[in-house]
Order: sequence, then C-alpha cells, then structure tokens
Amino acid sequence: MRPRLDRLRGAALLLLVPTLIALGCPPASATPTRDGESCAATLDCSALELDRLPLSERLVFVRAIQDEIAAEYIPGFRHWRNIEGIIRFFAENGFGEPGTWVSYVDAGILEGVERGAAIALGRSEDDFGNPGSELWADYLRRLHRGELTERWVHDPAWGNAEQASTEHGVRLAAAHGAVASRVDQQIYDFSEFYRWLLRNPQTALLALNEALRGTVGLPLPPADFLRWFTDVTISEPTYRGGHLARDVAVPDPVAAPISALRLLLAYAPELLAGDRVSP
Repeated sequence: MRPRLDRLRGAALLLLVPTLIALGCPPASATPTRDGESCAATLDCSALELDRLPLSERLVFVRAIQDEIAAEYIPGFRHWRNIEGIIRFFAENGFGEPGTWVSYVDAGILEGVERGAAIALGRSEDDFGNPGSELWADYLRRLHRGELTERWVHDPAWGNAEQASTEHGVRLAAAHGAVASRVDQQIYDFSEFYRWLLRNPQTALLALNEALRGTVGLPLPPADFLRWFTDVTISEPTYRGGHLARDVAVPDPVAAPISALRLLLAYAPELLAGDRVSP
C-alpha cells in the first residue's frame, strides 16, 4: 500500500510543480511592451511595432529621435516638427488607432525616419525594406555636411524621403487589408499636396502667384507664405492644415472657413516678424 501512495504523491508533485511555476512566473517567451522612448533609444522598432504604439507614444518617439538622437549628429536639429504637427492633429481628432489605414501609413513614415537615423548614425545598415530609409539617411548626412542650407535644395530632399516612406506605409496598409475612409483619403491628399510643394518649390510658387492674382486686400505675399507653410521645423502648418483637410472632406460649411482662418492666423506672426531663418 505504501509504495502505491508514494507513487501517487510523486505523480501529483509532477503535475503540481509546472502549475505553480506557470502561476508564479511569466512565460519565457513573453515580449516586453515597447514604448516611444525605448523605440527611439534602440532605433530598431519595425513599422508593425510602431503601428501598435498609441499616438501619444509616437509623439514621444518622434521627439526623442529628433531632440535626443539626431540633434547629437546635427546640433539644433528640429526638422521633423511638421511630423509632430500631423500626429498632434490625429491624436486630438480620433484618427490613427492601431490597425487602421491612417495608423499603418503613419507607421511607415516613422519607420523610414527611424531607419534613416540608424543608418546615418552607423548603428545599422538594415533599411527594413522601407525605401524611405536610405533617402532619410542621405538627407541627414547631407544636412550634417552643410549641403542643405538653401531651402530650394533642402526641401526636395526632405520631401522625397517622406514621399518614399509614405508610399511604403500605404502598401503596408493594403497588405493588412486596411482601407482609407473618404476623410482619411482627403487628409492623405493634403499630405500629398504638401510633399509636392516641398519637392517642387519653384513650380509651387508660380502656381500660388497665379492663384492669388487679382486678390484685393489680402496680406499674403506668396513667397513668404509658401516658405512658412513648408517649413519642416515648425508644426502649425501641418497641424492646422490637417484640420482644414478634414473639414473640407466632411464637408462642414461652418468649420472649413474657420479652419482656413486659423491657418492664416497661425501664419500672421510670420507676416509681422518678417522672413524666417532657413532651416
């Protein structure tokens, strides 16, 4: 009888020990949750990891890469402030939840920025399959060498890098079955227009001059406004532009003119202060 009890006791212990271990310890394969600060510190978060970050953490991520990482390579670097502006707009207006079309596109942009920084700083050569990565790396290297001091040279380099990263984000969204709503598409079209202005500054200026021809009483020097609107070192143009794009898409006959006025009011201090310093 005694040997049988011993065997039962042994069998019970064999069953009990794994159960106690499972209750008391996390699974060995558990992956710690990444946040914006840790992704910026390691520069190795994929677009899918960035897609899972809430927008508040993506803002932390962009600011950390910009102010803590890139600024060590290029003193005074603040050339992703406009990306902050559109993320602020998304966060305040209910866009960009993980797994949505906006989120995937935004994650593609952020991945390109991250990989570009990692490549330029010599931390990695892996572009993660994002065509914007090497363009961002080249942009940072050229900025570091002092080759992008003139806006007509700087802005196309910036715009081309973000365009490639954005298109990668669009493909990522399609691969995961995410579809843009009508409002999403309108905001995306605004971003396309913004990047077109950056990549084609002279053509854009001629078009703006033509659009404003004959306007009476509007204190809007085309060259100054365009210079302010496409200044990547400030966040207000993309933040206010996002609101205007949304209100036009809804459409909202009251909100759209107000958003347009707020965009112009954001520009007003620049009009009074005179020309901005080149980035």
